[in-house]
Amino acid sequence: MDCATCSAGLDHCHGTLVLHAEFLAECTEPGCTDLGRARHLLIIDCHSLNGGCSCVETEVRLLSA
Repeated sequence: MDCATCSAGLDHCHGTLVLHAEFLAECTEPGCTDLGRARHLLIIDCHSLNGGCSCVETEVRLLSA
């Protein structure tokens, strides 16, 4: 199966963009350096990650203080 976005020659990434607290982001695709939302078809919040994320714990501690 071919990627329709690749076939169309459009700039995109096959990884998932993970959004963290404080507006930080990372991509699951090795080598992805352009973290723009428009390039990623899959976008999730880090608290949705299996096992959670340490930045969510930090954010909760800051809000509780």
